[in-house]
Amino acid sequence: MSFSTVLSASIEGLSVELVRVEADVSNGLPVFHMVGYLSSEVKEAGERVRTAIRNSGFDYPPKRTVVNLSPATLRKRGASFDLPIAAAILTSLGKISMEAMHGCLLIGELGLDGTVRKIPGVLPVVMEAKRNGITRCIVPKENQAEGALVEGIRVIGVRRLSEAIEVLNQKQISNVNEGIDSRGSIGAQIKNRSGDNIPDFADIRGQENVKRAAEIAVAGRHNLLLIGPPGSGKSMTARCIPGILPPLDLEESLEITKIYSVMGMLNEEEPLIRERPFREVHHTATRAALIGGGAVPHPGEISLAHGGVLFLDELPEFKKSVLEVLRQPLEKHSILISRVYGNYSFPADFILVGAMNPCPCGCFPDMEKCTCTPTQIQTYLSRISRPFLDRMDLCVEAARVKYEDLTDESRAECSAEIRKRVCSARTIQKERYRGTGITGNAMLAAGDLKHYCELGPAENRLMEQAFSVMGLTARTYHRIIKTARTIADLDGTDRICERHLQEAIGYRVVDEKYWRR
Repeated sequence: MSFSTVLSASIEGLSVELVRVEADVSNGLPVFHMVGYLSSEVKEAGERVRTAIRNSGFDYPPKRTVVNLSPATLRKRGASFDLPIAAAILTSLGKISMEAMHGCLLIGELGLDGTVRKIPGVLPVVMEAKRNGITRCIVPKENQAEGALVEGIRVIGVRRLSEAIEVLNQKQISNVNEGIDSRGSIGAQIKNRSGDNIPDFADIRGQENVKRAAEIAVAGRHNLLLIGPPGSGKSMTARCIPGILPPLDLEESLEITKIYSVMGMLNEEEPLIRERPFREVHHTATRAALIGGGAVPHPGEISLAHGGVLFLDELPEFKKSVLEVLRQPLEKHSILISRVYGNYSFPADFILVGAMNPCPCGCFPDMEKCTCTPTQIQTYLSRISRPFLDRMDLCVEAARVKYEDLTDESRAECSAEIRKRVCSARTIQKERYRGTGITGNAMLAAGDLKHYCELGPAENRLMEQAFSVMGLTARTYHRIIKTARTIADLDGTDRICERHLQEAIGYRVVDEKYWRR
């Protein structure tokens, strides 16, 4: 047989497209020609594949070889087509039976000595293969544990090209992995969560209002802004937040793992992401680093924080253009990047936590210690735009820590206790929004508030007064109500009361204090 077809896959952003690798080996001038809208790294596969085939102990006759990657309208990138190209050529040469390729997908990079090397994105490829009725996937051995997270499909890891041929010819099947019990593994990991690297809220002295704001933010998936002088515990509070995040379920875990798989950031031995991500970004980050993009669009820090927390310390030190790109993802919970050759969508459902000083020296409004001029203070604060500030559900001030708080020997409430309340509030929201696609109070649209956040006469009067006195925008008005809904959930009450609204309004006083002077 001179013609053969092998199934493989291409990753575009986070989506996967199946690719048919067709090979035709026939008599003629000894040339190796590849077609199918290929990038430079795919075109280079020709030399790698021919050398790997020879170094794996197979004869490569001097014949005309044409390889086509279909569909031709899809741009193919990366080195993951090496293994399927080699398999297609060897099938054309009669080294592999055509029947062995039925229901089988191959993906992997080849070394010149025939070794099969690790590649990114195996998990989404195996997921797509299963959706399309494929029964077997042959992947690099280093990616086998990652691919085996998908149940119901056989994932076979190989170290060499010759080993892949033996598997296809059913001469060697000892390393076949039928999949792992992902549900059981997640359950075991949750029971044995390692918090060794996560500071505890009990270690924070004083700052009860800040810790309360963090609890509310996590319980309702709200965005949080911490403002205060240096050394007041803003950054430490943010770094304690992973300790009160609720556990992942299987669906969420696989969704996050898929993102990290595409980025090649998974642990080979423990590929499943079992804890919510906490991404801390330096203020020198670019727009592309934050939202994703590049010549070949890839997920950025926002998508890597999907399902978890994105922490931006020293918020005014970020370029204003970088902060402004956060506005749309904070509203839509997704990122759409457009290019000439296609559109790419990345998930962006995360909690934004920002921390900042009130002025360049950090001492404002203590005018006895502050060395900044009014113009410097105004310029510093103006780096945070009003539209960006409106998207922060809670703005809380971290006051300078008192000596009495530092020397207090009494143990404050630990993260484990706070986490129990957060999980209870999240459970209430899960039941309330079941079947709606809403995962937290912060995701409620303006039209949903009347149904889920109905206010009584007294509550409406309070909000009317706050709206006129504080000069609220429609967005901040809605966010106060959604925050109050979360406070009520933590309180275990079905109805939003005045005390819940009063506390929620209190988290906008800092906005009034610093930005409306």
